[in-house]
Order: sequence, then C-alpha cells, then structure tokens
Amino acid sequence: MTWAPESWRAFEARHLPTYDDPDALAAAERELRAYPALVNGAEAAALKAAIADAQAGRAFLLQGGDCAESFAEFSPDNIASTYRLMQLMGDAVAAASGLPVIRLGRIAGQFAKPRSTDLEAKSGTALPAYRGDIVNGIAFDAAARRPDPERMFRAYAQASATLAHLRTLSSADDAPFYTSHEALLLPFEEALVRRSGPGSYASSAHLLWIGHRTRFDGSAHVEFARGLANPLGIKCGPGLEPDALLRLLDRLDPAREPGRVTLIARMGHADIAALLPPLMRAVRREGRPVLWSCDPMHGNTVKAANGYKTRPLGRILAETSDFFSIARSEAVVPGGVHVEMTGRDVTECTGGAGEAPVTERDLGDRYHTHCDPRLNARQALELAALVAERLAEARRTRAA
Repeated sequence: MTWAPESWRAFEARHLPTYDDPDALAAAERELRAYPALVNGAEAAALKAAIADAQAGRAFLLQGGDCAESFAEFSPDNIASTYRLMQLMGDAVAAASGLPVIRLGRIAGQFAKPRSTDLEAKSGTALPAYRGDIVNGIAFDAAARRPDPERMFRAYAQASATLAHLRTLSSADDAPFYTSHEALLLPFEEALVRRSGPGSYASSAHLLWIGHRTRFDGSAHVEFARGLANPLGIKCGPGLEPDALLRLLDRLDPAREPGRVTLIARMGHADIAALLPPLMRAVRREGRPVLWSCDPMHGNTVKAANGYKTRPLGRILAETSDFFSIARSEAVVPGGVHVEMTGRDVTECTGGAGEAPVTERDLGDRYHTHCDPRLNARQALELAALVAERLAEARRTRAA
C-alpha cells in the first residue's frame, strides 16, 4: 500500500481525543502544515546513525525526561535541570563503559498521553479524561477537559522554545542532544511531516516511538510511522508475542535498516525474566538489526496506601539489572535505558540510597507530575550508577 502522511486515517486509531468541532481541528491542521519544521531530517539521520552504532555495541542510548510535559511547568530552569541531569547520568555511563552516550530527551514534544478510558468520574460527575496539555487541561471541570485543537499551537511554541534552549546548552558542551516523544496525537504529527531529500520526516522530534497500547495489528499509529524516515521506537510490554513483534518489524523496517528500530522493553521486575527472552530470541534468530533498550518504569507502577501512584526504586533497579543479565544470556547487546525522571527535587518514586530515601509518607510533599511518577535527580543518578556498573562488568569480561 502506498504511504502518505494521511494514510493512517484508513486504519484503526485508538487513544485519540474526540474534538467537538471538526472544522476547527481541520483549520488547525492546515495552519500547522505551513509552520517551520521543529527538527530537520539531517539531525534525525544523524541520530539513526548513532543508534546503529549502539546496535553494534559501539555506543549507548540514554533516553529520559518527563512522563508528560506541561504548559504550567515550562521554564528555562526546568529545561536546564533535566539537561544537566542527563549530562551527569551520561558521564557516569560513559566513564564506566568507555562508550559514547547518545542523549535522547523525552522533551520538546511529550505532551500527549494515552488513557485506558475516555471518561474520568469524580463524585458522580463524568468528564473527558485528561490526555495531556496538547489536548485538554488537567483541572477537573468541563471547560478544561474539552479537547481543544488550539492547544496544538501552544505545544508547538513550547517545543520550539525548548529546542532553542537545548541547542544553546548543548552547543556549549559540543555534543548533540536529541528529542523524542510518543507518536500519539496523529493530527498534530501528520501536520508536521516534512520532506527532506528522498524521505518524509516527522519534524516534531528526532525519534518517535509507538506505545504499548497503539502497536496492535491494523494500528493507525503503526501505519503513520512506517512511512517516516526517522528512527523509531516500539514499546514492548506484557502481552506482546514474538510473532506479533516480528510482524511489526516487517511493517516498520522491511529493509532491515541499521539504526531504524529501538525496541524498548517495559515488562515489570516480576515478569521480565519470563517475557523478555522469547522476544530477544525471535528477533536475533531473524537477524533483525534492532537496539534493545530497557524501560524499567512503566511495569513497576503501584498505588501507595495513601492513594498516590508511585514506583519503588528497588523494583526499577531490579528490572534494569535483570535486563542486562538477560541480554547477556541471549547474546544480545543491552544498548540503552529509557527513564522517566526530572532534575527537580520531586517526591514521586519511593526509595533511594542515602540518609533520606523517599517514603510513602513523603509522596505528598513534592508530587508534581501531571501523569506518572518520575525519578528525582538522586534516584536517577543511582540508576545511572547501576547501568555504569553493569556495562563496566561487560567491559571487563570482553577484556579478559
């Protein structure tokens, strides 16, 4: 089937909002098509080449940032704190592994979120679920929860300003900093597709990933992504069978292009040992050039006794450590990690080394996320230290 940026519209699209004014949505899409690209094809191609190096064990991918960016918390200080944290994490990993670290932020576009149900109910009132600031507001009232296509323009403006600030920061360090987000709000993504050389690129980010909830057979999100020249990610969670994963790879990477696909495992600490090896085995057997990365966040979310959604750091570290062990057993390169974290001193995930680990009682102190809990800087650096240790072990083994 011939691909075009709009060909996804003939497929099943899940987790998209329902706008009550289709004409306003169409007008917003037309206007966005005339806007400048946020990132260019050459940058995305450079990231693809770097990921190809990571697939071959010559680099390591560090992907991290907010669960969901918000309009309210947008500031140069917040951008800089996340950038500096990724620098520190990357420095630790590079020093231990001897590998260059590719820094890929969940930033400058991570505004949309999938939701399990279309409605959220409180005290007998049902309103549209919050789907991220690019769609509607988090406040529980009818006006805020109305999906509004005009929000796409604010998201574009914030992404543009964030990229400008990131480029200033990274130019001082003489190292590229790439951006990524989930390809979820397809009207926005389609409007920002741009031609560059022989390919069509999503200009909203250097890398887009397809989420655990939108990678099914017949998915509009898969159809949209398959025609892009960008590197792509696929979230691999519980329920994904080896044959289904191979079908996804056939559709998204028929040419078996190095650097094209990053497989992001998000199984949960209790299930990774059973669920990940069959996937790695099938992909390796077929000779697919993929990068395996570990997302130890999404499978380890629990509800605390006081009602807060949280993630215990111990479970995050356990899944990360097991990922490296499994990859080694399956003769697969453990090439990256994918982390939800922030440079701010939040109390959203429990645990941590030192004198004052975050407890469930602390969660209400600085719980600022608009969606899922994030590691704070101390916790993120503890995770980076574990990654550095496991990569150093592998380095010593190769040298022996």
